[in-house]
Amino acid sequence: MSILDSKIPEGPLADKWTKHKNEINLVNPANKRLIDVIVVGTGLAGGSAAATLAELGYNVKSFCFQDSPRRAHSIAAQGGINAAKNYQGDGDSTYRLFYDTVKGGDYRSREANVYRLAEVSTNIIDQCVAQGVPFAREYGGLLDNRSFGGVLVSRTFYAKGQTGQQLLLGAYAAMNRQIGRGKIKMYTRHEMLDVVVVDGKARGIIARNLVTGEIERHSAHAVVIASGGYGNAFYLSTYAMGSNVTAAWKAHKRGAFFANPCYTQIHPTCIPVSGDHQSKLTLMSESLRNDGRIWVPKHKKDVEAIRNGSLKPTEIAEEDRDYYLERRYPAFGNLVPRDVASRAAKERCDAGYGVNQTGEAVYLDFSAAIERYGKEQAHVKGLDENDTALVQKLGKGVIENKYGNLFQMYEKIVDQNPYETPMMIYPAVHYTMGGLWVDYNLMTTVPGLYAIGEANFSDHGANRLGASALMQGLADGYFVLPYTIGDYLAHDIRTGPIPTDTKEFEEAEAKVRSDIDKLIANKGSKSVDYFHKKLGKIMWNKCGMARNEKDLKSAIKEIAELRDEFYKDVFVPGDQNEYNEELAKAGRVADFLELGELFAKDALEREESAGGHFREEYQTDSGEAMRRKEYQYVSAWEYKGQPSEAVEHKESLDYENIEVKERSYK
Repeated sequence: MSILDSKIPEGPLADKWTKHKNEINLVNPANKRLIDVIVVGTGLAGGSAAATLAELGYNVKSFCFQDSPRRAHSIAAQGGINAAKNYQGDGDSTYRLFYDTVKGGDYRSREANVYRLAEVSTNIIDQCVAQGVPFAREYGGLLDNRSFGGVLVSRTFYAKGQTGQQLLLGAYAAMNRQIGRGKIKMYTRHEMLDVVVVDGKARGIIARNLVTGEIERHSAHAVVIASGGYGNAFYLSTYAMGSNVTAAWKAHKRGAFFANPCYTQIHPTCIPVSGDHQSKLTLMSESLRNDGRIWVPKHKKDVEAIRNGSLKPTEIAEEDRDYYLERRYPAFGNLVPRDVASRAAKERCDAGYGVNQTGEAVYLDFSAAIERYGKEQAHVKGLDENDTALVQKLGKGVIENKYGNLFQMYEKIVDQNPYETPMMIYPAVHYTMGGLWVDYNLMTTVPGLYAIGEANFSDHGANRLGASALMQGLADGYFVLPYTIGDYLAHDIRTGPIPTDTKEFEEAEAKVRSDIDKLIANKGSKSVDYFHKKLGKIMWNKCGMARNEKDLKSAIKEIAELRDEFYKDVFVPGDQNEYNEELAKAGRVADFLELGELFAKDALEREESAGGHFREEYQTDSGEAMRRKEYQYVSAWEYKGQPSEAVEHKESLDYENIEVKERSYK
């Protein structure tokens, strides 16, 4: 038997989840009161899981490093959440959502997991409406939908440009109900620093109280990691600045395999980098691509004039604009998947057509949409459709209703009015498809240790379609984990409380203290940010939108050297027994410095292009990703000490319900 047992149920794809639910073990309500579950992370995945598990009767301990669960990074999601409701009557279905997701992931995701995700997607919307999430509605009262990249239907439910915030508030309200009942014990400003494994099973965590510095032991019958992704390894990203890989990486070092670390998503519509002073980047929702048209000037002379300020983009004639996505991908146009749109923007900018001072920006233009909506509104109201000023006013009103908060955010950051001049955008790190390897039950290779949401690898393959992150997080937390975890916990109803005074807890705590002491005692000369920025530049330049063998080998060497330098020359001010944000940051960067090397190693081993992993050696004549049959597997890495010593295990990806073919959006 393979060391990677995915536990995919037998039978037809459409029946697997129902069959599995009918056959797995359950825990009766009285026995659930005897079982403790730790959930690390309070975003959409962690928050929904904690609330649902507590509602079922389990005793839940919930941990987040923020001062409130509602500060989880899920709150930053803007554009929407996918579900196969087919309210538009445009041909959507469970199968089509499943197909779009597998194709969008460049045929590098597990069929059974993705079909289940599509199947439960409709339940999510009903759940959230019942919680009071204020989804946008059409005139007739039905929930409204819009399109996102990589699909030909409208299946994205949204609440203006604040969908993540509204969904998180729904999960947070559900959590608060259970906190009030005493079924969730909430630990804010706590960071998980290790997993405790007893007799081969995850039985608790070691956490640090970030306010007092106290190291704490917490036990449970199962541990759930819902701590998000690792995009901040690149330093500049659209992630919250506190987002990190520590919880997942500590789990990896305790035996949980780390899968597909090189699969990282670059989002095409971010506000461009403006200088070395920046500490993060800001996303402009993909929903803007419904109405915004992406272009660069056709002529280099116009590019130069824009850069030196002698020409405005609004002064460039329509025939002198290159709407390159519409030109290259006529079927999908501006709504191609994120990896395709990102590489296309990079190609234009690398060719010298970038429109800002750094040459790394393209335009996202709403002038055509404003005119179209304005004329439509004038017609509806019986007004003069040829009155330019009126049409502009009415059109801007429609755009404001749809995207107003996003436009306001852009203007505050860039100090340009996007109603009057095109937005400038450029790709940036946004999401990680890789993560802890999990089976069909969402359990890692460590029994009793689960990973959900962005912390696992299971649903998106090599590229995530827009509006699918929120879908996966809530599907895992509300509708999958609460079923599957019972199959494992059914064997623990007579175990009793897990003691924390055992040698396993003592050893794990001692290791955490030792690691912290080393960082505090190290009297180096350089700040934590110095090393994080250097790592970020290596990652972006050599492991970013395009990769090649030479650069990846160089990155592996440079990251290992930087890690050695970090431990020799980092300076962490203050003490461990106090609020010390630099100490917390140092621990996170130390983990990034290990993950970064494994990331590059994984990218080097995968000699193909797929989704967000683009090897320059493997591309078609037209510059598209070139998959190779022999790499149709999940790479799951086993920790063996240093990242260079990690051992790769492979889970074959077999497609019985989808034909694997060249991925085309033309």
